[in-house]
Amino acid sequence: MTTPGTGQTRDPTLRAALREDLRQGGFWQNLRKEWVELREFSIDEGKRTTLAAMGPVKRGFYVSWWILKQMILRLTPVRRLLLVAGLVLLLISDSVRTDSAHAQPYIGAALLLFVLLLELKDRLLATDELESGRTVQRALMPDQNPQVPGWSLWLYSRSANEVGGDLVDYLTLGPSRLAVVLADVSGKGLKAALLMAKLQTIIRTLAPDFPSIARLGAKINEVFRRDGLPNVFASMIYVELSPDSQDLRFINAGHLPPLILRGDGIHETPKGDPALGLMNITTYTEQTVACDHGDVLLGYSDGLTEARNIQGEFFGNERLLALLPSLRALSAPGIGTRLTEELDRFVGEAHRHDDLTLIVLKRL
Repeated sequence: MTTPGTGQTRDPTLRAALREDLRQGGFWQNLRKEWVELREFSIDEGKRTTLAAMGPVKRGFYVSWWILKQMILRLTPVRRLLLVAGLVLLLISDSVRTDSAHAQPYIGAALLLFVLLLELKDRLLATDELESGRTVQRALMPDQNPQVPGWSLWLYSRSANEVGGDLVDYLTLGPSRLAVVLADVSGKGLKAALLMAKLQTIIRTLAPDFPSIARLGAKINEVFRRDGLPNVFASMIYVELSPDSQDLRFINAGHLPPLILRGDGIHETPKGDPALGLMNITTYTEQTVACDHGDVLLGYSDGLTEARNIQGEFFGNERLLALLPSLRALSAPGIGTRLTEELDRFVGEAHRHDDLTLIVLKRL
């Protein structure tokens, strides 16, 4: 909010903030979404199996206790002691008959508020840092789709959290050579995002010097494993195409096999070689797909097929394969947009568990 005549920005009032919150609407829908995310964050698969065998009342009690327990255990020792002290003071205030008993609930509430403020401070600092990381990550991603005569291309990536470990990129390697990359670093969050940026740098540095994409894959694996972390790997699809050729040359390093959409149906490309970073020395096999007019190559991360709705159902391969034939006549951006729309409609209010990355290459 800017003060007239001064150009200075002043903080909004609490009343204005609350009024805006009420104006936005969707309170109960957002509250339900927050509750679902809290429950999924605090309760693992083993506990969910135990809860399924309980009645609704008992289940509600156990869910509330497990969530509260997990929240308390994640606090620092000082904050944990303050929180417990505040809860105790609130609970025993009615049972204690002393002259100072009337002050106990106020002290307890003050301790709880203090812990809340400390946690909120940490959250705001972390959010600012992650937002900075997200800004940098967006800057590393292409801001437009590449233009190649004879082809329609669409590249897309969306993080489940503030930052993610999926990579989509393209490199112009010469007047008749363009590369498209889709990669997925294991894990989530900031660690995966940093390793993704490192992998992108490795690929961009090495690709111009390797006409053989099989040898390029081996060299990327060598450098990524040497400079990476133990037990961290990345899957990758690296595709090269030319304006004057109908052939797509690619390697698959441990990723989901790309799909080929043709007039006679959907074809899955052969299974790929090991993911990057798993072994010191490995070889990669170059695959070639000849695309006729209208043929489409679709590469995607598991954030597509493993996306879940509020009932816990997966989007799945069957739903994807049933949808794709109706999309073949669209342009590459049209195919990608319809896929994301159908996915969002399926997921609804559920929390996004994984990053989503897509590449669509269509021969015109």
